[in-house]
Amino acid sequence: MILLGHLLALFEAYGVWGLLVLAFVESSFFPIPPDLLLIPLCLSSPAKALFYALLCTLASVAGGYFGHVLGNSVQVYPGVTYVAFLVPGLVMMSVLQNAFANSSSSIIQSKIMGSLVFVLLTPLSHWAWFVAYVGSSVVRGLVVGLGVFIVTLAFARPEFAAPLWILLFALLGAALLATLGLIAGLWADKFDQMAAFQNFIIVPMTFLSGVFYSIQSLPPFWQTVSHLNPFFYMIDGFRYGFFGQSDVSPWVSLGIVGLAWLAVSALAVHLLRTGYKIRN
Repeated sequence: MILLGHLLALFEAYGVWGLLVLAFVESSFFPIPPDLLLIPLCLSSPAKALFYALLCTLASVAGGYFGHVLGNSVQVYPGVTYVAFLVPGLVMMSVLQNAFANSSSSIIQSKIMGSLVFVLLTPLSHWAWFVAYVGSSVVRGLVVGLGVFIVTLAFARPEFAAPLWILLFALLGAALLATLGLIAGLWADKFDQMAAFQNFIIVPMTFLSGVFYSIQSLPPFWQTVSHLNPFFYMIDGFRYGFFGQSDVSPWVSLGIVGLAWLAVSALAVHLLRTGYKIRN
């Protein structure tokens, strides 16, 4: 109880300033959310909860504006500001995550709810299953990505140095993640397993693929590690279509992403053909 009293006193004395600073830097460049301070402050003084939330919101808005100004003054590539650099990465991240979520959630829900039996009764081949799940997921990923891109028009002027590369990598990236989602949905028996697959594999590989930074800014060891991540090549090739500049050749990225999709597609088709976890 004595320790708790000291902690409450510490929060009351410095918590508000800490909350303001943390909310400001988090919306600019710092990855730690202000909730770590906001929640204890609200619990220690419930009557001031709305006041703390308002301060946190105002500091976040100010920090976001500061980050926007800072991003427009920093160039990642020659003539490419940081804000403009972020746009392709954010769009591609949305495409990838939604393509994976669509195929994985569709099949795991069908398995758990028992509605998959109605699909099994149809004369559809395993190829038809594959095209249906992957194709619909690609469409969802592209639609969401287009929506995100439209929103970013308010913050950065778009460039289209090589539109065909944009379309090609968007399709390949969405297809690869949709196929991975199909495999994950077939493997998982419950939503917890699906969440683990997404949170510990898909999300880290997406965030560590150069969405928010150029790998040229990393030490040599971490550059090598990044080159082992196939997600990096999807985003780097997609970004090349906007700026005509990238960390590696788009042809190299195309080859790696294409081979990765062929490999996971072969596995997914095999699982569907053998009825892995869907015929019992």
